[in-house]
Order: sequence, then structure tokens, then C-alpha cells
Amino acid sequence: MTHRFRPAFVDTLEKGVFPGNVEKALAILKNCVICPRLCRVDRTAGERGICRTGRLARVSAFHPHFGEESPLVGSHGSGTIFFTHCNLMCNFCQNWDISHEGWGEDVTDAELADMMLALQDRGCHNINFVTPGHVVPQILAAVEIAASRGLNVPLVYNSGGYDRVETLRLLEGVIDIYMPDFKFWDETVANRACRAPDYPEQARRAIIEMHRQVGDLVIGDDGLAQRGLLVRHLVLPGGLAGTREIMRFIAEKVSINTYVNVMSQYRPSGTVHEIPELSESLTADDYHAAIRAAREEGITRLDR
Repeated sequence: MTHRFRPAFVDTLEKGVFPGNVEKALAILKNCVICPRLCRVDRTAGERGICRTGRLARVSAFHPHFGEESPLVGSHGSGTIFFTHCNLMCNFCQNWDISHEGWGEDVTDAELADMMLALQDRGCHNINFVTPGHVVPQILAAVEIAASRGLNVPLVYNSGGYDRVETLRLLEGVIDIYMPDFKFWDETVANRACRAPDYPEQARRAIIEMHRQVGDLVIGDDGLAQRGLLVRHLVLPGGLAGTREIMRFIAEKVSINTYVNVMSQYRPSGTVHEIPELSESLTADDYHAAIRAAREEGITRLDR
């Protein structure tokens, strides 16, 4: 007999932990250190930092998405909620209108909860928070509302990997599936692409913490992801992402059984012309070299 998967936040709700965590997270917005940028602005008073987001989360779109990894998509899609703005601001971002230009609308916590429940009602297999790192307090507040109203599918934290461990700990017992990027190994590349030279160190610490919370990715008999870590890695031209070093880190410091998606979608966009090395399209040779590096470093659980 098979049992329906029980999302982590259901137990957290029943234990009465949510109110305290929500209050603690929202209080951080008064002197915001939610992400590694440490802007220390009062977002509750309308001040804006790097993410240009105040007390309310801003959403550009929400809908079933069929372009994610197969364990998330299934037959009815991943219920994606695309948050506007970003704390990383890569200069090659392919969602420039959302991350840099701010296309979207402010939503209350209750409205965000309504979106989750609407996606569940449409049959989506999970709720997939895209670019959530700067709106963790709002997500926590909305999940508490949605859970009390019957939300019962896994939650996916789909981030760029530029996350504070202290913030991630507020999500323990709430997020079922962590899906971070690991974009750059080299500090110089990270600084040139998104003015975040600390990105490699922050991503390493964040991914270790994510794995501590949820472990290796567990996929049910139905082929759907239930819980665990899924790491994305976008291959850059000329090996600039540092694929081999990233895969070695994952294998040695996280888990040899980590589920990894080595992605070939890179294309020059945004203001990437400012970096000549990234102004070229990805070649087939670059991508195949990255796949070989992953396997040679021991990562064999690769998304197809």
C-alpha cells in the first residue's frame, strides 16, 4: 500500500511553529539582511535595497510550468510563482524584464497564498518559488495561510544560490525541495557577472545547509520529486562557470548522490556584451566537456 507524501510544512503547522518563524522573518525586513547583500534598509518603511522590494512581494506571473526538470513537471506541471526582482542581478539574465526592469505586481501575503492554492487546484504537483531569496519572510507568511487552508503539495525553493544560511534556517521544516543554481566557482567571474565576488562562498555554504535540511532528492514511484536537493548548473562559454570544480565540491562536500541538472541554455543577453568572454554562444563542445567533467568528478545522477 502506498501512502500520499506529506509535505514538511504540514507538520510544522500542526506543531504551532509558524507564527514565531513568520514574526522573526518579517522583523528582519526592518534592517534587511535576508540575503548576502546585507543592505540593512527598512523595507517595512518603503526603503529599497539591491532587490528593490519592500514589505510586499512582487509577482510577475504564476502558472503550471512544463519546462522544469522532469521530476517536478509530471503530467500536470510544476506550479511556478515567478517573483519580480532579484538579489543577484546577473548581467546575462534571460528574464531581464522581470529581474532588472521590475515587471510585475505587488501582492499581499493572502494573495500569495491564494496563488498557491489556485495552482494546487489546477493539479500542479508542487509549488515552485522562482527567485525567492529576497522574499523569504513573505513566503513564510503566505505558506502559513495556505497551509491552514489545505495546501498539501511539496514546496520548491528555486534560487540563484545566493542565499544566507541564517535565512535558510528559517525555512527548515517548510521547504521540501531545494533547487539552487551554482553559477560560478571563480570570484572574479562572479564579480564581473553580478558584482557579487562572495557568490562562490555563499553558494557553497547555502547548498551544504540545504542538503542538511532535506538530503538527497527522493523521487516517488510516480516519478515525482518529493523531498531533497536538486542542483542546477548553467554551463558558460569557455569553461567560465568552473564546472569541474563545482562538481568536485558537490561530490566531496555535499553528496555523491546529488541530483544535478547541467544546463545548456546559455545565450548572450542583457548587458553581457560588457564581458567579451561571455558574449559568445555556448558551443556543443563546451557543453559536452561539462558533462564529462561532472561524470569524471563522480556526479552520475544527471537530469536528462
